[in-house]
Parts: sequence; C-alpha cells; structure tokens
Amino acid sequence: MDFPAGALIGFFLGFAFGVGCAVAVMYSIYMGGYRAAVREMRAAMPTERLRQEVAKSERAETPK
Repeated sequence: MDFPAGALIGFFLGFAFGVGCAVAVMYSIYMGGYRAAVREMRAAMPTERLRQEVAKSERAETPK
C-alpha cells in the first residue's frame, strides 16, 4: 500500500470515527441531562437545586 492510499484511509478513519464518537458522547450527555431535568421538573416536591436554578433564570430574564 503506498502512502496516499494509507493516508486517505487513516484520515477517513480518524476523522469519521473521531468526530462521530465525539458527537455520540455529546449527544448522550445532552440527553442524560435533559432527562434528569424533565424528571426534576415533574417531581411533586422540587429539589432545592431546581428552585435555586429557576430563581436564577428568572432574575436573569427580568429587564434592568
């Protein structure tokens, strides 16, 4: 196998699998956080952290 063919295969494998794996990891982290947020929002008694974050976001949304 000469250099250009090997370089192309290596570039493809490194780029495709590297970026693909990174996107898959970011997606799983995003979905895990989204599910946890939905679970907290649907809880009968909101957690202290949720109440703090909602208050913080409401303060940030109010115009000054």
